[in-house]
Amino acid sequence: MPTLAHKATVMLVTFAIALKKGVHRIVDVAWGIGFGAVALVSYGLSAGDGDEVRRLVVTVLTVVWGLRLAVHIGRRGRGHGEDPRYAKMLAKAPGHPQLYALRKVYLLQGALVWLVSLPVQAAHYLTGPMVWWAWAGAVLWAVGLAFEAIGDHQLARFKADPANQGKIMDRGLWSWTRHPNYFGDFLVWWGLFLFVCQAPAAAAATVVAPVVMSLLLTKGSGAALLERHMADRPGYAAYRARTSGFFPRPPRRG
Repeated sequence: MPTLAHKATVMLVTFAIALKKGVHRIVDVAWGIGFGAVALVSYGLSAGDGDEVRRLVVTVLTVVWGLRLAVHIGRRGRGHGEDPRYAKMLAKAPGHPQLYALRKVYLLQGALVWLVSLPVQAAHYLTGPMVWWAWAGAVLWAVGLAFEAIGDHQLARFKADPANQGKIMDRGLWSWTRHPNYFGDFLVWWGLFLFVCQAPAAAAATVVAPVVMSLLLTKGSGAALLERHMADRPGYAAYRARTSGFFPRPPRRG
């Protein structure tokens, strides 16, 4: 399986590129690429060990998800300066700010990629053929990918219209949940976890991965952080009152 050393190397390269460009927001692009890299390395290392169909399917699904996310984040940040989150963090960093960013952002993110991708890594080594658990996971993955991709596209179109400047996005999927992109990620990673559920030992050993990803999306750097950032925006309190915070449901009336 890929080791933490593999991920540390990827993040050190990303850190060097960020220093050259003068912005740390590039690490967000590396997040999706990192998962794809883990899947590809796992595929190569597991040759001859696991079921070929499962190895290929789980690799393709992980790479597709990671590349879509990386491209989306890269396009969204093109032409912009430093991400306000990282600028604020570096302004308050004790000691050398760049070394602090290396420890608290790059190496930590590398460790999280390795941890969250444990089901993908383990799936490459299961020898039995894919059963309904895995195919159900592929369907859940597809729903999640569609949810986040459509949500991201709707938000990008909304922001591109000058008439919407200063307004809250509350249309399409964003009228059903305040975070369709994070909900989509949630489905993707629980779907990939289902690839190992036919092997109880593998499922027990890797269930921490989707749990950690769920906490990141809801309580960590995902929805909770964005909610705090948006709290003072005009109209956001009303939007929050009528729209689900995470799991989709029809908007409340009145």
